Amino acid sequence: MEQFRNEFRGGVLYIVVPCYNEEEALPETSRRLREKMLALIDKGAISERSRVLFVNDGSKDRTWQLISALHDADSLFCGISLSRNRGHQNALLAGLMTAMDRADVTISMDADLQDDIDAVDKMLEKYYAGCEIVYGVRSSRKKDTFFKRFTAEGYYKLLSKLGGEIVYNHADYRLMSRTALQALSKYGEVNLFLRGIVPMLGYKTDIVEYERGERIAGESKYPLKKMLSLAVEGITSLSAKPIRAILWSGVLSLFADFVLLIVFIVQACLGISFDGWKILLIITLLMGGLILTGIGTVGEYVGKIYLETKHRPPFIIEKIVE
Repeated sequence: MEQFRNEFRGGVLYIVVPCYNEEEALPETSRRLREKMLALIDKGAISERSRVLFVNDGSKDRTWQLISALHDADSLFCGISLSRNRGHQNALLAGLMTAMDRADVTISMDADLQDDIDAVDKMLEKYYAGCEIVYGVRSSRKKDTFFKRFTAEGYYKLLSKLGGEIVYNHADYRLMSRTALQALSKYGEVNLFLRGIVPMLGYKTDIVEYERGERIAGESKYPLKKMLSLAVEGITSLSAKPIRAILWSGVLSLFADFVLLIVFIVQACLGISFDGWKILLIITLLMGGLILTGIGTVGEYVGKIYLETKHRPPFIIEKIVE
């Protein structure tokens, strides 16, 4: 396979770009991507049948109209529009599954182009060298605020401790071959966390480091609330260890209560007075907190099981221009 790819370059590349309310960013994004694609075509790195596939994730602005206009002006651009907003991960999956039968290789990236598009060249080199998956990895987080850097690094470490396979400092900027996409298509879960699923596929992989830039236009579509939601999705999708942690916290709580009981009995025998109501209040609050945390964690898993059993489609494509 490696020898074949090196001798017969010029495969069909689809760059998949999920879009949600990106009318401000699309003109500049499309211009840069067009330049990059034409440069790759000119030097024979990819086929003339390569495309940029925009995925409209139920945008409320003129995103889809702009995608349609781009396609009408230049066949290099194509697009699909989902019937409603399904979230970044489902929109990305929709684009990848649409491109799977059309492309030899795909590269996914965000519409804000904070991910350096010049890294595409290196990704393709590694693909032609035999890699089925190439991860775009940030070389540093110096541009992030202390809070974002601290929480991101802590999250990666936590997922790793919980047993999740995840690439450090990687988001959704990655190359995937058709072989890898076909394997991904067999994963039918509703609770989608591609950053954790893709490493499970196996195959030969590599990384390309890049410096993350500033957003070219518009506002971030990942405020703190969505970032927290994605973090919970990742943990509960990849590991059952949080439920096991509840069991051990309950055991430790019972052990602590037993020790306190012994202490109280000894103090009573020695005639040492103490404010029993304060201790009782602390124990009550502790046990109440543990119970509510346990119920909430189990409920999170049960809710996901409930959604999985319904076998609802992760996305519905309403329109397509190509």
